[in-house]
Amino acid sequence: MDPWHIEPFDLTLRLILALFLGGLIGLEREKNNHPAGLRTHILVCVGSALLMLLSMYGFSAFVDEGNVRLDPARLAAQVIPGIGFLGAGTIIRNGFSVMGLTTAASLWVAAAIGLSVGAGFYYASFLSTALVLISLWTLNIVEKKYFENKQTYWLKLVTKQKQGTLAHISANLERRGIAIRQISMEESDWEQSESADRPDRLTLSILIRVSKPELLIEVTEEMKLLPGMERVGIETA
Repeated sequence: MDPWHIEPFDLTLRLILALFLGGLIGLEREKNNHPAGLRTHILVCVGSALLMLLSMYGFSAFVDEGNVRLDPARLAAQVIPGIGFLGAGTIIRNGFSVMGLTTAASLWVAAAIGLSVGAGFYYASFLSTALVLISLWTLNIVEKKYFENKQTYWLKLVTKQKQGTLAHISANLERRGIAIRQISMEESDWEQSESADRPDRLTLSILIRVSKPELLIEVTEEMKLLPGMERVGIETA
């Protein structure tokens, strides 16, 4: 076997295996409402596999050279951290909600494909592009059908200010598998007392994502029992 050459079948097998294994991890993350889900993990795993293949087999033309005066991989290696900064600019965090992770991952894998094309690693480039497009198109349909059936609601709470109240509420929601997407707080002084130096009421608006509407009844009943809780309401987002 030539250690500097890889057959198309072996290359295909490695990239598809990367897609499958990365998808397994992403599937678990998706089910548990984590920002980096199915498509993001697949893109990163396929891109990493492509870069490894490029590093191992993409520069085989230089193997037989007796005295190579340049390192063809040196400049290409700087693209990886560089594209990371560009991808970070597409990620937006809004409270507990994170957007743009898949776009950042697609930029990263696109950089890997570009490096492969530049190195003349054509078959791997076309195959990786096909796998990425399949991931983005088909898995987008799968996510909408099986993962985005969860509904979002605004959980409106009015409670007396007390240290640890928000942490306690968040823990109760997390224990029931309810994802928090956004939180807004507003302080208000309902007592209108002259001795009150600061607001003593806290109005919380929590955007939650639930898979079963019946969980809303359980949540509202549980929230009403919390110390200092004065009002609990649910609104459709």
